[in-house]
Amino acid sequence: MNKTINKITLSLMFLMASSGAFAQFGKLLDKAKSAAAGGGISASQTDIATALKQALELGATKSADLLSAQNGFFANSSVKILFPPEAIKAEATLRKLGLNKMCDDAILSFNRAAEDAAKTAKPIFVTAIKQMTIKDATNILMGSKDAATTYFKNNTTDSLSKVFEPIVANSIEKVGATRLYSDIAERYNKVPFAANKINPDLKAYVTQKAIEGLFKQIAQEELKIRENSAFRTTDLMKKVFAQAEKKLN
Repeated sequence: MNKTINKITLSLMFLMASSGAFAQFGKLLDKAKSAAAGGGISASQTDIATALKQALELGATKSADLLSAQNGFFANSSVKILFPPEAIKAEATLRKLGLNKMCDDAILSFNRAAEDAAKTAKPIFVTAIKQMTIKDATNILMGSKDAATTYFKNNTTDSLSKVFEPIVANSIEKVGATRLYSDIAERYNKVPFAANKINPDLKAYVTQKAIEGLFKQIAQEELKIRENSAFRTTDLMKKVFAQAEKKLN
């Protein structure tokens, strides 16, 4: 009698295990069918695109926040805006004449204008990120260490210039940079035997340097994300960049 009960019990256990296995197999089969219907690789491509968008948004947002803060440009030696190259000799001459404060105030004004302009950068970067294709994302992931920065340069420079220029113009006027620089240019241009006359128009120069500084900061943030997993703030970023590292190495 006991033997019969044991056989029945074993049979039931086998059937239950089998049904569980078949159920699990059914789920796997359903997933396989779904993957086949979607081309089989859509999920991984989506992961790449999503992770890259997260990384780009992180780098761009952090860069804009850092540089738009007070002294974001002025106190950062790697992006600080100094006199235009053609005015370096003029600056040196004026400082020799005891006009250090005028020169220092002008430099501060350049950087305050750039900090004001940087406050408007985030929406432009977000638009570029939304327009990024899966192909773009893959190329960035497997590309050079500044591939994301290059993507931003190619897709946002014109928009940044259009938005930054009037802000810079207004800002340098507001803080007196236009007047200061015009005074500097005028004084230097009147110096006998001045080497090269300088152009007092600041707007284009400060706009260009503000954009260059923003991209330089983004490149630094991109490098952190690529080289240090601690800066990959989501699980998906960690997964995708880790896989890319294995492929590249």
